[in-house]
Amino acid sequence: EFEAKFRDDPDFAADPRAGCYVVGGEMIVLAKTEPSNNPLFSNPLFSLSQATALGTPGEMIFLGLQDGAPRFGLGLAAQSAEALKERGDLVVTDLRSNAVQGLVEVEHLPPIAEAKAILHWHARHGFCANCGAPTNVSDAGWRRDCPACQAQHFPRTDPVVIMLAVDGDRCLLGRSPRFAPTMWSCLAGFVEPGESMEDAVRRETLEEAGIICGRVRYFATQPWPFPSSLMIGCHAQAVSRDITVDRDELEDARWFARAELAEAEG
Repeated sequence: EFEAKFRDDPDFAADPRAGCYVVGGEMIVLAKTEPSNNPLFSNPLFSLSQATALGTPGEMIFLGLQDGAPRFGLGLAAQSAEALKERGDLVVTDLRSNAVQGLVEVEHLPPIAEAKAILHWHARHGFCANCGAPTNVSDAGWRRDCPACQAQHFPRTDPVVIMLAVDGDRCLLGRSPRFAPTMWSCLAGFVEPGESMEDAVRRETLEEAGIICGRVRYFATQPWPFPSSLMIGCHAQAVSRDITVDRDELEDARWFARAELAEAEG
């Protein structure tokens, strides 16, 4: 629950129900909890006093309300988050692991992602892109103002396409060198200026795997805070079949039959 009119309400920080998500560089800080139905679950919410005591605090942003309770995001220096790994009462891990391993309840993932994206934006935009002067945080963390030239700067979201190229009952997947040994993924890439979503799908598939695609259909979107992207999922109809891998982008790419995918998932 988020409304811009709430951003400058000073009473939210004093609300005893206020909770804070803590982000340090690429890491998310979690508090270990007693095993219950799922022993993997940890608690990502700290009180404001607990959060600021974890290390030297950076920017704090207001995320919105959850069941009427204020939620904030607090940035720590990456070194502070790294040092917290030594504490036995905490779990310090990256956002992808949080989601894939089910370390937190699903309801926490969107605000954690939101906090990470906005805090990364603050870390990279301390100076005005117009005149170079230091900027000030405004609007509860959702704007930076330049006192020198009066420019206002807002967080941005970069569009990225992620596509499944299909040829009959086969689909095209690729492997990054950083992937786990058996992991394969849809191809993906940034939408360039002046380019449509459909053209980006065709260009990236051709560049990375040498496959020409025709019809492109939109499927769904997903926020992807690495650091601040919107993943636009698409299906693409392949009109060529011979793969030529761009080794600068991928370790490998291949066609998977539907039966192979079912076996891998099972």
